[in-house]
Amino acid sequence: MLIPPVRRTWAPRGHTPIHRHHYRRDRISVIGGVSVSPQRKRLGIYFRLHETNISNDEVYDFLWWLLKHLRGHVIVLWDNASIHAESSLRTLCKQYPRLHIEYFPTYAPELNPAEGIWTQTKAALANGRPDDTWELADDLIDKFQQLQGSQSLLRACIAQTELPSFLH
Repeated sequence: MLIPPVRRTWAPRGHTPIHRHHYRRDRISVIGGVSVSPQRKRLGIYFRLHETNISNDEVYDFLWWLLKHLRGHVIVLWDNASIHAESSLRTLCKQYPRLHIEYFPTYAPELNPAEGIWTQTKAALANGRPDDTWELADDLIDKFQQLQGSQSLLRACIAQTELPSFLH
């Protein structure tokens, strides 16, 4: 959102920092995740930005886009958000047999490496003040590209989970 996440900051003793921002609820929705190449042990990040809330259409688009970019079988591990509803994705899995969807247990963010991506991204954007959604989108893309270029940061997102160690 254009309302920035506020984190602790430095200020001279006795002077409360003032964080000025536009009180606008414009937002960008992000769908994304971490990829693990089983052969090369290389990690990647894939994401799509949207100006509206993400619905089944955007989920389909993201999965189709992943299939265009990844070779072989694609196994997607997802949380149980309503937009990831299994019944609505069965048709897509039948249409693309190399797409396999599995779900994390309900209320188990500690298993999801994407949570580490969101945490790092929000921390990098904390105390920022984008003027509009275009600037926010640029900031998000910059952070995602920075993460993409750092295998150690992406490995940290997986290492902080309770997933099997062969993924680290």
